[in-house]
Amino acid sequence: MSLLEHVDAATNLAKNNEVQLLVFKIDADEPSPYYAINVFKTREVVESKRHHLTQIPGAHPLLEGTIVLREFQIPILNLPRWLGHELSDQAKRMSNLLICDFNGIIIGIRIMYAYRVVKKNWNEMHAPDSYRLGDDGLVINDTRLDDGSLCLVLDYEKLLAEVIPQAMVNVEKAVDSLAGIEVPQKLKNGVVLIAEDSKTAQHHLRLIFEHAHIGYKIFNNGKDMIDFIARHPNPSSIPAIITDIEMPEMSGFTVIQRLKANPETKSIPIIVNSSMTGDNNKREATGLGADGFIDKTKSENILPLIVEKMNAMEMKQLSR
Repeated sequence: MSLLEHVDAATNLAKNNEVQLLVFKIDADEPSPYYAINVFKTREVVESKRHHLTQIPGAHPLLEGTIVLREFQIPILNLPRWLGHELSDQAKRMSNLLICDFNGIIIGIRIMYAYRVVKKNWNEMHAPDSYRLGDDGLVINDTRLDDGSLCLVLDYEKLLAEVIPQAMVNVEKAVDSLAGIEVPQKLKNGVVLIAEDSKTAQHHLRLIFEHAHIGYKIFNNGKDMIDFIARHPNPSSIPAIITDIEMPEMSGFTVIQRLKANPETKSIPIIVNSSMTGDNNKREATGLGADGFIDKTKSENILPLIVEKMNAMEMKQLSR
């Protein structure tokens, strides 16, 4: 599959409220759980024993070192250790490295082996509250495999934030980004609705809005937000909506479709805040009616974008 076909496939799945998962294990023992990651965030699986690991003095305990793959230095993160499981030296030699791409950040995560690829509808993905113990939860949702086995999807953004924080959102720049910009009264007095399943991304957005003294309400998935809006006494008072693309219960593309098809909500600016930053995803989001798109690692710029899109929407309505 070419890169373009790869991106097209990811977009087509997302707009149909579907996701394709690479299922893997971090331990060869039969009772060990299955884990999964969106297959379109992965590049390849390589054998650990075929690649020399160069350790980095003073690095984070989860950063094992780097390998060279096709002339690129790739940091290797110890996923089993993050999950509280230490592999023996023999198990490490038998293990594999899953090469992933997060917003253009290429990393390798240590796994035991890749099991299979499965396709799921987002309404088959669930976010049980028992996994959400404050901000320390590592699992953001789960699903069932064909044999009934539980498969856990991890908050990989949390892992990145812990090990490579410089690659994540610069929250301190968020308020500065509003300097010299006139914030609409509707935004000052309103509540921005946010659909986001990652606790890490939620934390970043929470800090951004609180530092700017702008009201917000966060939902763990798109369905919860859509249900809230359906009960809202005055949807037109909502200044803006932020949505991820990948979410349990309902994808961001479905959220956009629902809101833009509803006369009561079609004029609310919708900003997509996603790690699926391919041009095709942006085109699809725009085609469905999204008003803006921002990379999750650049979320510090989201407030000026909201102001820009609110002003544009107001001018559009005045010109009618």
